[in-house]
Amino acid sequence: MKALISAVVLAAAVAAPVASFAQSNQQPLTRAEVRADLARLEKAGYDPLSDRQNYPNNIQAAEARVHAQDTVAQADTSGYGAQANGTSQAGRTLADEKGPRSVFFGN
Repeated sequence: MKALISAVVLAAAVAAPVASFAQSNQQPLTRAEVRADLARLEKAGYDPLSDRQNYPNNIQAAEARVHAQDTVAQADTSGYGAQANGTSQAGRTLADEKGPRSVFFGN
């Protein structure tokens, strides 16, 4: 009997972190936020009243269009242009144009 109790306690100890991990830290959406999201989806071409046969595909396509619009809207508006993905160096190279020289060069 003690083995059964210890097994149940061990299983509960292992399952407790998994249950707490499933909870979200995000605040629940307000009614106004849900309505605003629905209005944005409808503006992107989603019609919730006539979407009975292709529900997941239609709303996912509308969400992709909204996400694409958000990405364009969040583009760099600082006025300095896009970030360059290159590299630059200053100074001179270790080896001259003639090639590497001996340690005793010039002595």
